[in-house]
Amino acid sequence: MCGIVGFVGNHQAAPILLDGLSKLEYRGYDSAGLAVRDGSGEIEVVKAKGRLKILSEKTNGGQALAGDCGIGHTRWATHGEPSENNAHPHCSDDGNVVGVHNGIIENYQELKDKLLRKGYQFYSQTDTEVAIKLVDYYYKKYLGTPVDAINHAMVRIRGSYALAVMFKDYPEEIYVARKDSPMILGVENGECFVASDVPAILKYTRNVYYIGNLELARLQKGSITFYNLDGDEIEKEPVEIKWDAEAAEKAGFEHFMMKEIHEQPKALQDTLNSVVRDGVIDLSEMGLSDEEIQGISQIYMVACGSAYHAAMSAQYVIEDLAKIPVRVELASEFRYRTLLLDKKGLVVLVSQSGETADTLAALREAKSMGIRTLAIVNVVGSSIAREADNVFYTLAGPEISVATTKAYSTQLLACDILAVQFAKVRGAIDEDRYKGLIAEMGTLPEKITRILQDKERLQWFASKQAAAHDVFFIGRGIDYAISLEGSLKMKEISYIHSEAYAAGELKHGTISLIEDGTLVIGILTQSDLYEKTVSNMVECKSRGAYLMGLTTYGHYNIEDTADFVTYIPKTDEHFAASLAVIPLQLIGYYVSVARGLDVDKPRNLAKSVTVE
Repeated sequence: MCGIVGFVGNHQAAPILLDGLSKLEYRGYDSAGLAVRDGSGEIEVVKAKGRLKILSEKTNGGQALAGDCGIGHTRWATHGEPSENNAHPHCSDDGNVVGVHNGIIENYQELKDKLLRKGYQFYSQTDTEVAIKLVDYYYKKYLGTPVDAINHAMVRIRGSYALAVMFKDYPEEIYVARKDSPMILGVENGECFVASDVPAILKYTRNVYYIGNLELARLQKGSITFYNLDGDEIEKEPVEIKWDAEAAEKAGFEHFMMKEIHEQPKALQDTLNSVVRDGVIDLSEMGLSDEEIQGISQIYMVACGSAYHAAMSAQYVIEDLAKIPVRVELASEFRYRTLLLDKKGLVVLVSQSGETADTLAALREAKSMGIRTLAIVNVVGSSIAREADNVFYTLAGPEISVATTKAYSTQLLACDILAVQFAKVRGAIDEDRYKGLIAEMGTLPEKITRILQDKERLQWFASKQAAAHDVFFIGRGIDYAISLEGSLKMKEISYIHSEAYAAGELKHGTISLIEDGTLVIGILTQSDLYEKTVSNMVECKSRGAYLMGLTTYGHYNIEDTADFVTYIPKTDEHFAASLAVIPLQLIGYYVSVARGLDVDKPRNLAKSVTVE
């Protein structure tokens, strides 16, 4: 959560910082602030409550702040309500140290009490102010360098953080440190950049460095020096970002979410092309040999949010095709249970950003137990990608909207690819079935394109649901997993209460919530379960529900039951989630638009959950 940017170079810093923050506003938009060093050496701090545009207006697009070195922040509140006082950057009492922070400092109250005893005063409710003043305390106590001061503070701080700090005594320098919160650094044409995510600096450079856990760096004009926790210099190799800078722009769409919905055919095609060669799946680049696949006894899938829903779908597909037991775990619960994991198992961690705090913690827990790990992530060089034994990169490109669409779809496809390959290697399917499944996955992009061409009907339907109070999504098997994601899309961007239920569970309590006009969306893509789900929909209708059915072409008898029906092209039923989720994404989007809401930046949510 929260977005950090920093710049030191040969141009005015503030406009560049604001531009970077605009690319990171999906990480937090409660408040924002800038700190820029002017020609006289003074550090000027400007902060504003609310969206970034308020800060931009306050600084005339950054033009009101002179100086070529600065840091900026857009906030998602954790400690302290959204306010100008609590907004970053924060300063030491005498303005000697100014900094921004992403993460949570767990022992901030203990550190604050210590600093109060040392005579420090506090103006905010944030843990960040404590961190900045702790750095200032050690800087003055030991009369050392910024690296020394930050190192001392890092040893005392418990929790997660990405810090970017400027010192009054060190003009045109920015110091950064990281533990468990994302941060990247970039260099181009004598200028240096720091950010919490790639889109912020993609416009300026594709040459980035990933700073490791418990490492520091000093940014000067055109150079970056890295240090370990002992203060010793260490070497880093740059990584070239392949994403196109235009991929982080709206490209004529009203919202990033709609743009990213339309990018799904390409994202799926790119992901498929990355592992399918001459009609055969090749997982050699991710380090999974046939021998290793044959030796896997069980798969544990660990994820949060939409990635968890992708894993839920994968459970059905992998077990049915590859005949391997699969357990799906919420990452936030995984490490707080007594784990009885098979040493011959495989832990698959699914995360768009590769920085999800709970998923990263689960990865480390699995590795500490000596169990093989495979990451399905979208960001090259992210923490989960670096620490997992094997990596399957989804090629969704940058995803800006808080509500995931194309990243989720590529996660689904990645899991389906693994299911097909595991099934073939373990002898659960024959060669003809194997090639047929690969060929069918290749048709998914074109079929998604066909669904998108009929979106006006869905827009009309969604506009009629803008005043809904409750929506229920029901399905069985894979359709239940699809329902989970459809419900999440509805609630997170439209703020309408929605729930997903396994259709057979309705009679165990949930059906009591059905009233006249309650929207119930039934997902019916699994032919063996079709009639049973229709029966559950009829039960809802008899209690006054308004029914929508989502099914494949050919099931026209659903129109006798449902009030509104949308169809998806036929595909192998194992892959139905990749098609069925598209109408649900569109409905969630159009309901949000009809309600006049900010689709890309839903309240109380941030894109990457990098704190517990």
